[in-house]
Amino acid sequence: MQQKLPHLIGMLDSPYVRRVAITLRLLGIEFSHQSLSVFRTYEEFRGINPVVKAPTLVMGDGQVLMDSTLIIDCLEHLAGRSLMPAEPAARVRATRLLGLALAVMEKAVQRYYEQQRPDDKQLATWQERVDQQLHAALAQLEGELREMSLDAGAPLDQAGLSIAVAWTFVQLLHSEDIPADSYPAVHDWAEQAEALEAFKAFPPV
Repeated sequence: MQQKLPHLIGMLDSPYVRRVAITLRLLGIEFSHQSLSVFRTYEEFRGINPVVKAPTLVMGDGQVLMDSTLIIDCLEHLAGRSLMPAEPAARVRATRLLGLALAVMEKAVQRYYEQQRPDDKQLATWQERVDQQLHAALAQLEGELREMSLDAGAPLDQAGLSIAVAWTFVQLLHSEDIPADSYPAVHDWAEQAEALEAFKAFPPV
């Protein structure tokens, strides 16, 4: 009996879901995708994964995986290749950049949820701290990316992929407060990545 394809669950407006989808494409792993929301389709999602965590990846044998970083680690092991550099110094640098990209995603999400609370329930000190963390991560990425370019033939590793996904997510939610020209190097990097087939195949909508 032929094993089923991996089945990715979650909305592509989530940067975590999107980075898994793009990684699957770049690794050449065929998969199916179901756009379920942890809010609007909670019960349907819960029927697949009782934890209701996006992304969820249902493997061909029915095992359910969670957390984008853990899912990607497992997929790269199964594919026999990684989107992270093998050379030690390059690996350390990519890991640092990936950590910054994931911090941007996390803080952008926290910022969004805090803004959904009623005005009298929002915590100004908490939002200020989240904003500081978000801008600190973006500022460090800005400095790093000034010397990098996809046009120059730089390989798109997991760090580069996640930076682009993170910035697109920031622009999706917070462009009024963090316009594109706030971090031009990050913006240019994401713009180049978003032109790639693997990115266009999974738009953040």
